Amino acid sequence: MVSSRLSGVLALLATSLSVVSGQTFQRLGTCPTLGCILPPDQQDFLPGQQFDIRFEVHAPKNGSEAFNDGVPDEKFTVTIAKDNGSPKSIASFFQLKDEPSLEKWTFSWYEDLFAQDAKTPSVVNVASKIYRRVALYEPGTYTVTLNYYSGKKTTATWVVRPLATKKKAKNVILFIGDGMTTNMITAARLLGHKSINGKYQSTLQLDKFPTLGHQMTHSIDSFITDSANSASALYTGHKTTVNAMGVYVDSSPDDFDDPKVENVIELLKRIWGSAWGAVSTAFIADATPTALTAHTRSRYDYGALIEQALNGFSNTSWTKMDGPDVYFGGGAEQFLPGSASYQGKDYYAEFAKKGYSVSLNKTSLLAAPNDTRALGIFCKSNLPVWLDRNIFPENTLKLKNDPSGASGPAKDIPGQKEMTLKAIDILHKRGGKDGFFLMSEAASIDKQMHVLDYERALGDLLELDDTVRATIQKLKDLGELDNTLIVVTADHGHGFDVFGGADTKYLATQHDKDDRHKRSAVGVYHNSGLSQYTVEQPGISYNTGPNFPVNWDPRYVIAAGTGAAPDRREQYGVGKNGSRTPAVALPGMGADDYYVNPTDRTGGFVVNGTLPTTESQGVHSLTDVPVFAQGPCSGNFGGVYSNVDVFFKIADCLGLGHPTNKTIGGEGR
Repeated sequence: MVSSRLSGVLALLATSLSVVSGQTFQRLGTCPTLGCILPPDQQDFLPGQQFDIRFEVHAPKNGSEAFNDGVPDEKFTVTIAKDNGSPKSIASFFQLKDEPSLEKWTFSWYEDLFAQDAKTPSVVNVASKIYRRVALYEPGTYTVTLNYYSGKKTTATWVVRPLATKKKAKNVILFIGDGMTTNMITAARLLGHKSINGKYQSTLQLDKFPTLGHQMTHSIDSFITDSANSASALYTGHKTTVNAMGVYVDSSPDDFDDPKVENVIELLKRIWGSAWGAVSTAFIADATPTALTAHTRSRYDYGALIEQALNGFSNTSWTKMDGPDVYFGGGAEQFLPGSASYQGKDYYAEFAKKGYSVSLNKTSLLAAPNDTRALGIFCKSNLPVWLDRNIFPENTLKLKNDPSGASGPAKDIPGQKEMTLKAIDILHKRGGKDGFFLMSEAASIDKQMHVLDYERALGDLLELDDTVRATIQKLKDLGELDNTLIVVTADHGHGFDVFGGADTKYLATQHDKDDRHKRSAVGVYHNSGLSQYTVEQPGISYNTGPNFPVNWDPRYVIAAGTGAAPDRREQYGVGKNGSRTPAVALPGMGADDYYVNPTDRTGGFVVNGTLPTTESQGVHSLTDVPVFAQGPCSGNFGGVYSNVDVFFKIADCLGLGHPTNKTIGGEGR
């Protein structure tokens, strides 16, 4: 029986939750009540997809949710029922031998900005249990009920999707244009392809795909996503929290003990034994490539994520992958022995011990044997962007990014196309009849959009399109095109668009004029004119082939911008000296207080920002992003759907939904 005191507290709690839940700060994003089920309500599963389940009961000690004197209910109970069946305990339903032990911890959070300003956190005590590595094999609806505090209930409804046991595509290649939107694709087409009287004389390879859909990108507990949890949604079919990958975020103090969910690579290796690889123009420990192997709430545990990619998950039982067949990108910091690598180890040597060829430049990459697993790390940090590698190579010579750890610049760096084509050669050989999965990321579309360097972002988008074109030809040559599902999509977007043209010659002569006058250099509607990027000029030749601009620095350029940016100066046109830094902290001001960079685009005009002054770069936006598909199952990718459905569509095509714990491929190639 609930006491009158407890009833009053419950009524107050219900009122307070309507105020604090779902706002800027959240006690635990997927848990608006004091009883938490992870995975939470409204989650879908592939039949046989393995996952962990955590239950938490919270007892806030203070703040608007203060409850039960801060003492959590340690005697909570949980049941699960399929469709209209009788509820069973978790241990009974999953036929577990033992109940997990009770865990207890304490965490704190700020209820709102006022609490943060006052430095008055709310403290929460927790009682919890976690059930490891279970699976639901029968399609249907499941109801999980957590009972706690003598009458309180939290329920979660889970849906197991239909079985998918037949492998319809031998291979899958997933291209991710990080941050890429339809608006950016439109702008890249304008730069790289000539039009006459409004009709394009050539188009992007993406324009030729037979199926176009759109996916909604928001995360599980916020409507603006980051690259970690959006990649995780694409790979697992489960949304999660910003910065998390392959887990549902709990409140425990450990970044690596949160409830995990099996991803497409783990399923593919376990069920079919296929080969797989990741290619990225980012550092390879970045979110999009490591989300294929990571199970953590923090994308920033870079060294540990490389260890996890190579050797798997060690602190709990989990699907064993035995490392990628191909791993190409930047990020030598996590491989050179030192403070940035896991436990200070030499991960070039660690990969070599497991039989990998190791390449540090394009020449050695192309010479690597196709029958051997391959690691290729070509610089520190991210790869230099396409524009600097091909148009302004002098900018790459300023860098100190040699992947061997030497003090000079990295040289002989492959691009996305060279890495992807080599990856296909290796995966085709190693996968054999079992096929392969390849993820290839154009990372700096996003990274250059963040710093408002639009030409560099669009250059990398054109490189992505050129890579897709070359990939299709490669698959034709290998006789694998008809066996391969190719999907090109993004993980999220930016609020970018082109709104006119700008006369850079005129703007450059207005030094003595105020900013309002300088804006007259921008032409809109009829005065936007035509693209000059495809008009040949005497003495200008880059030898970059078709499908790229023949002049990156015309007088009349695109006038473009984004809806979410810091204070900055706009001058338009390509920056010849490398990627820009639009906002900086000024001497004598706060370290996290950003102003217009006085050395950036000095001939332009100031544009006021729209973000908090603690943000030095642009941020992601809500926009849906495109999904292009061709090959087996491509017709399933039309329409508008959640980002998690990209996973389910790929999983259906690969035959990954089984009614038993299928391990035909074993757990390691």
